[in-house]
Amino acid sequence: MADELRAVKPGKRSVSLRRLLVAGVLVWLPIIATVWVISFFVTLMDRTLVLLPTRFQPLTLLGFQLPGLGVLFAFIVVLLTGLLVTNLIGRQLVGYWEDLMQRIPLVRSVYGGVKSFTESVLSSSNSFRQVVAVEYPRPGIWSIGFVTAEDVAEVSNRTGQRVRCVFISTAPNPTSGFIILVPQNQLLELQMSVDAAMKMIVTCGVVLPEPPVAHLPVGP
Repeated sequence: MADELRAVKPGKRSVSLRRLLVAGVLVWLPIIATVWVISFFVTLMDRTLVLLPTRFQPLTLLGFQLPGLGVLFAFIVVLLTGLLVTNLIGRQLVGYWEDLMQRIPLVRSVYGGVKSFTESVLSSSNSFRQVVAVEYPRPGIWSIGFVTAEDVAEVSNRTGQRVRCVFISTAPNPTSGFIILVPQNQLLELQMSVDAAMKMIVTCGVVLPEPPVAHLPVGP
């Protein structure tokens, strides 16, 4: 019996050790990734300080670099830009700039696509507000999608049924993907939020949304 116990202990120790290592990685990996992303963002924003005249740069004024000032500088620039484009003169300048971008063959495709995607995501419309499941790429296989348009009029008129535009994101990068036009009756509307669906896509399905809470009947 003692020999049998000694034979089992190494296996149990290896399983326990692997479990402890996985638990440790699950704790440290998100922390390291978060620190890395924030550090990269702050460093990138600090590089925008080179746009300032030399006499106004922190190294000239203070004699040393002060990390994080780039974030504040970028915030001020974005805020001032927003104030500028909300008045008549600013809107005219933006109109001239966009007209110039649309005249450059290669640039107009990239600029127009990014601008349209940004407006869709950041606008207060119904874009990316509804999460649906659709049988794609074949019946029996379900994909997560985001409704971006409630009705594509021309396609609906030609097919004789209401067709909605659905954006299918590719994992793990939710900003890339493709659109499909799906009849209304072939979409399964989900209760999960857009944030939960995005987390599911970014983590390749590792982080799943919480199951919907069943509504209990109210008693008399």
